[in-house]
Amino acid sequence: MSIQKNNIEKKRLEEYNQHSQTEGIEGLPWKKWGPYLSERQWGTVREDYSEGGDAWNFFTHDHARSRAYRWGEDGIAGISDDKQRLCFALALWNGKDPILKERLFGLTNSEGNHGEDVKEYYFYLDSTPTHSYMKYLYKYPQAAYPYADLVETNRHRSRNEFEYELIDTGVFNDDRYFDVFVEYAKAGPEDILVKITTVNRGPDAAELHLLPTLWFRNDWSSWIAPSNRSPEKPDIKQIEAALGTNAVKARHPLLGEFVLSCEGEVPLLFTENETNHARLFPGQKNESPYVKDGINDLVVQGRQEAVNPNKQGTKVAAHYHFNVGAGQTAVIRLRLSKISPDISLDQSGKLFGKDFDTVFADRLCEADELYQSVTPPSVSEDVANVMRQAIAGMLWSKQFFFFDGDNWLDEHNSNPLHSGYRNARNSEWFHMLNEDIISMPDKWEYPWYAAWDLAFHTLPLSIVDPGFAKEQMKLMLRGVYQHPSGQIPAYEWNFSDVNPPVHAWATLFLHRTEQALRGETDVAFLKSAFNKLLLNFTWWVNRKDRFGKNVFEGGFLGLDNIGIFDRSAPLPTGGNLEQADGTAWMALFSQNMLELAIELATYDPSYEDMVPKFIEHFLYIAAAMNRPGQEGMWDEEDGFYYDLLRLPDGTATRLKVRSIVGLMPLCATTVIEEWQRELIPRSMIFLQERMQRMPELLETIHPVGSTHRGVAERGVLALLKPERLRRILTKMLDENEFLSPYGIRSLSKFHEQHPYVFHVQGQEYRVDYLPAESNTGMFGGNSNWRGPVWMPVNVLIIRALLSFYLYYGDNFKIECPTGSGKMMNLFEVSKEIADRLARIFLRNEQDRRPVYGDTEKFQTDPNWRDYILFYEYFHGDNGAGLGASHQTGWTGVVAKTIQVFGFLDAKRLLEVGRQAAFKKGNV
Repeated sequence: MSIQKNNIEKKRLEEYNQHSQTEGIEGLPWKKWGPYLSERQWGTVREDYSEGGDAWNFFTHDHARSRAYRWGEDGIAGISDDKQRLCFALALWNGKDPILKERLFGLTNSEGNHGEDVKEYYFYLDSTPTHSYMKYLYKYPQAAYPYADLVETNRHRSRNEFEYELIDTGVFNDDRYFDVFVEYAKAGPEDILVKITTVNRGPDAAELHLLPTLWFRNDWSSWIAPSNRSPEKPDIKQIEAALGTNAVKARHPLLGEFVLSCEGEVPLLFTENETNHARLFPGQKNESPYVKDGINDLVVQGRQEAVNPNKQGTKVAAHYHFNVGAGQTAVIRLRLSKISPDISLDQSGKLFGKDFDTVFADRLCEADELYQSVTPPSVSEDVANVMRQAIAGMLWSKQFFFFDGDNWLDEHNSNPLHSGYRNARNSEWFHMLNEDIISMPDKWEYPWYAAWDLAFHTLPLSIVDPGFAKEQMKLMLRGVYQHPSGQIPAYEWNFSDVNPPVHAWATLFLHRTEQALRGETDVAFLKSAFNKLLLNFTWWVNRKDRFGKNVFEGGFLGLDNIGIFDRSAPLPTGGNLEQADGTAWMALFSQNMLELAIELATYDPSYEDMVPKFIEHFLYIAAAMNRPGQEGMWDEEDGFYYDLLRLPDGTATRLKVRSIVGLMPLCATTVIEEWQRELIPRSMIFLQERMQRMPELLETIHPVGSTHRGVAERGVLALLKPERLRRILTKMLDENEFLSPYGIRSLSKFHEQHPYVFHVQGQEYRVDYLPAESNTGMFGGNSNWRGPVWMPVNVLIIRALLSFYLYYGDNFKIECPTGSGKMMNLFEVSKEIADRLARIFLRNEQDRRPVYGDTEKFQTDPNWRDYILFYEYFHGDNGAGLGASHQTGWTGVVAKTIQVFGFLDAKRLLEVGRQAAFKKGNV
């Protein structure tokens, strides 16, 4: 991707990245401020200090307005600095709600009939990678928010019923709501302009209070460990301001001094970000007469004594009060700047004059130029809109994540470094110190990083900010994240859970992206990542291959309820589960490490010694997985892979569930180019000798060697022989099995009429095709892998098909869909799947977006229909969005598939090879 002459945002980003990577030179801190607030800090593991680990009920939404957080902050459309010392967000009140709307509301895991779920409507509309421009939309009802109705109605619904959503309550009837657009534009790295535009969509005038709020995260209280405590308490004070404005100065000993200027001589309400013990814990005294919910109590209850008349504190809100006419708009403007606190009267024009509007116009123009430079010119306006909002959602989903394992475990008496500790959640992770900006799956439903999600996040992030994507991969491999044993942390609910090992694959992807963009290799990054990934690979081999047979377990492996049993719990049958997906993941991991070793051998010949190691690992895993007869995972009669249940008496039985588990062996496919073989002559000799000595290793894999070269003398390492590839694809591309109109299903539709049933000691276990939500409480019941379409596995399947196409070209064609009579090569098949995935979000022939199902307001209302939500997963038959509604996270990868197939054609791919997808103009 060449940088356009006037692409200022891209130049700004490159300058930042270049300077930040140069020792002793600090680049302009364009990323110091961004959307780093969580959208839910309450109910998280970090804030849980209960005896039994009941995070949802220990720190509730009701507590959140009154109780100071320990490890982070949350807010609506908020920003903070990159250590989350100073925070800014919007609070609202419509004159009817029982409390200020300071944070998004949703149901806890036990309240929702399908687990936790946010019950608000908000959209990430735009962002640049440096956050020089951002736009967010929140839809605020004019009626009282139906907190109790949402909780009670959902609580009484079964798992077989739809969720009761906010729109179902009637609060949006007659369009009686406000569209609240929050925009940010940076005049400089630490000079942030804020514009909040409110539109009354209803038929009558309506009252609205807007309270843009500035506050410090509480890092000064005595209950905070000295290692994490501020050297002194920060403060916010009202200061003299220019005519027609009000202003405050915020001072923090580690951050410096900032001024928040507010257009209009608006009242400023001050309190402290301190817990209201008297409200939450009767009998306990407050540390200050002014507490966290003081502003709420003044605005909603009229309690003047709740705010500090001396105009100082650690939390302040500007109180704008409007009566907005029907169809009318109200606008407020603010400015947060790291400037001298002495604001003279003649600055008022500079603060909010014509220059203010010019900055917004310039930053939006730069954002347009950036997205134009990465969007294929061949795509429609609707497709470009989906791609842009997907990337915007990725950029808005950054969050400051703070967790000091040593300190947190001390506070829970669970630190194994100290005597008298009790084993508790994450006790073995005392080495961790996480205090970084991390890409979150969903900042409300999953406001904590998930290791394998993060690997997929890097694909769409790399479209606009490959530097940040690479930094995310580095984080998980740093010594304050990765366990000394080599394990990569999963997520805060249980860092020791096992996620699929996809970080080597993502590292390889980012390496090739950077090569295409910069024409050079970051060898230091590649070496460091390889060495840390080698630790992780060794951990897998030593911990998850129980009997040293080269077959792997791993538990649920991110696929929650995919199995007939909970794969992370002891089996009701006893024995153990030899997992087709766990074993396939390790085959792919071996291939990825092999490729990384080849890349490194170009710069350091000593790395060639690692190539035979990973060739052998792959061959041994393939031999074990493809073992003939009842001892193998391949079922010859069905033409499919299954998990193998190994019983205590040594016998084995296949669990014949046709799921994505059985498609994962397809993904362990890697093309070896001729130029790669030339880089490793010693390894090629070793491979030839090994094949001669142990020919049985080659019997069950795709043919390799000099007599089995494909297009352009390419070779391929794959678990599937050609005939098995064809049989697997025949099932996968069957619309009565895996092929949905919207991608590849996680479970075959075959099980709709033929549920898989297994009996153990008189108890029935069964797997049915469930295209929508789960009907079980397994893993909280808030996700479902028994039928819906999930983006990440679809992306891996597309990658595998493209790899096979590089090898076969037009020499391998298959009927797609199965039974249609239409023959396609594997490039065409991969594009067909990618197109079906994109179809979820695009207007169809009926001018409707499948993602919104039968929700008419989203389908037909011009103020709703073009705002896109990127759900966690999608209905296996109709494409409707399900699960977490803002999981742009890995669902944002649709932006990458749109871009790749928008730029790439089959002929060019065959000619150039794998690098064609990464060439300038394609990334």
